[in-house]
Amino acid sequence: MNFCLLIVAKAPVPGFAKTRLCPPATGEQAADIAASALLDTIEAALGTPGALPLVAMTGDLTDAAQSSALSSALRETTVFAQRGWEFGTRLANAHADTAALFAGMPVLQIGMDTPQVTPNLLMAAAEPLLQEGREAVLGLAEDGGWWALGLRDPRNAHVLADVPMSREDTGALTLNALTDLDPKLLTTLSDVDTMADARRVASLRPQSRFARAVAEVAA
Repeated sequence: MNFCLLIVAKAPVPGFAKTRLCPPATGEQAADIAASALLDTIEAALGTPGALPLVAMTGDLTDAAQSSALSSALRETTVFAQRGWEFGTRLANAHADTAALFAGMPVLQIGMDTPQVTPNLLMAAAEPLLQEGREAVLGLAEDGGWWALGLRDPRNAHVLADVPMSREDTGALTLNALTDLDPKLLTTLSDVDTMADARRVASLRPQSRFARAVAEVAA
């Protein structure tokens, strides 16, 4: 059974992308790290059997780091613009737009802050929706947020509009909002918020674009 693999992404423009990595990273290096993370994430999505990769994008790629490589990679996916002001609303709308494009298909949504994901990990995250009849899965992040949300019916993502995002309790609040769906918890991963996070995640996949970009930043 196929499923939609939805990546929620932001154009990695210097000065606006991964600014918490600065310093020690420069604005250009931080944007390059973000671009590499997105490219690695798209590659993992494209290599996941049964997955139909979609990207909900915000921002202008014209001024983004690795603009040409990103444009090329995105052509292999279905791309549409994010809608809404608050992040929770944009997430809910991204699921609704995915449901409109591919009616009746389950959706697994990830971001671009976990470039350590692999096709096997993404397949394992989707399996409860596809094989076990679960209505939802949620992958919590070590910083208190979450890295993945899977829904058998993506229209149920409307609850995200009322969940405060980018907080230490966002994961717990999201889990609570999904209580009626009894979500299965996935493997907990580390997001890339700080340079310490970036170096730790890079060590998991030392041959990746992400690891190479992180290695360019002086210790």
